[in-house]
Amino acid sequence: MKDTMKALVYEGPHDLQLKEVPAPTLLHPDDAIVRVTTSTICGTDIHIRHGGLPAVKPGTVIGHEFCGIVEDIGPEVHNFKPGDRVAVSCVTRCGYCYYCQRQQYSHCENGGSWIFGHLIDGCQAEYVRVPRADLGLYHIPKGLVDEDLIFVGDIVSTGYYGAQRANIKPADTVAVMGCGPVGMCAMASARLYGPSQIIAVDFNDHRLKIAKEQGLADVIINPRVEDPTVRIKVLTEGRGADVTIEAVGSKGTLDLALDAVRPFGTVSIIGVFSEPMEVRMNEIWIKNLYISTGLVPTNHIPEIIDLIQRGKLDMKFLITHRKPLNDILEGYEVFGEKKDNCLKWIVTPFVD
Repeated sequence: MKDTMKALVYEGPHDLQLKEVPAPTLLHPDDAIVRVTTSTICGTDIHIRHGGLPAVKPGTVIGHEFCGIVEDIGPEVHNFKPGDRVAVSCVTRCGYCYYCQRQQYSHCENGGSWIFGHLIDGCQAEYVRVPRADLGLYHIPKGLVDEDLIFVGDIVSTGYYGAQRANIKPADTVAVMGCGPVGMCAMASARLYGPSQIIAVDFNDHRLKIAKEQGLADVIINPRVEDPTVRIKVLTEGRGADVTIEAVGSKGTLDLALDAVRPFGTVSIIGVFSEPMEVRMNEIWIKNLYISTGLVPTNHIPEIIDLIQRGKLDMKFLITHRKPLNDILEGYEVFGEKKDNCLKWIVTPFVD
């Protein structure tokens, strides 16, 4: 393993630099060093780029969605060995605190939660140090490749979590506000619960078309063309959707999710909000709504891998662009500005 490596470093708002930095080393006996074979640019990375997450300090290598090969392990890593192909959770955990015992890993009390590219160096690099490796790494099953599992560490888990927390019942109407990668993962996950119809709402016609073609959505609605709340009520005998899932993190989509759901319905919020939002509690209260929100705990990764292995969940179609780490700044421009119909930008290893 080299002493230095190429990595994308956050140096402040609107200042990302691909540079040479020291390669990570084992700091704790339960650490592993993973050579990154595939990573992505995620919507949260775009928030970081613009200074939307002040917890990310200048000098941090960003990125949190990746697969790789184990290069080195500490003496307390027992489930993995050098050479193992692994997918990695964006959330780490200790395994024994109050929250970890309840599988609420995103609130681990001992240095866990979402840390890659946030509180410690992340994966838009050649190597990553993975703390508590036995609890954060997942073997890639024989017959599967990185592209099959690249999204399990974040966006598939987030979409799955949003659908699971929405308490979808068979024959429910589910409306998803936001047809980006997370929204599409939420639709695919919602389909597992047997709803009668899934409605996708977005301003982007191309993304709506993909959702329909891939069988994620039965109905697509562009708010520039028609009022989503009116259309959803027409589709539900005037009631509104049984479940709405907010998958963007904006006031507009949050308000729409609250407006389009029926009384006693459920609103599941999985979009990333980087600033405070005003909500109309008087209307929420009078509609008797159930509201779920929060950072994904990634506690469902094993069952998601099983679903993928059995052909029940396949999100590879989200991969629209693929270039080496050398070109990652181009990726931020294309993915971040939604150019060239980009859904997910895959980062492959640096080419010397």
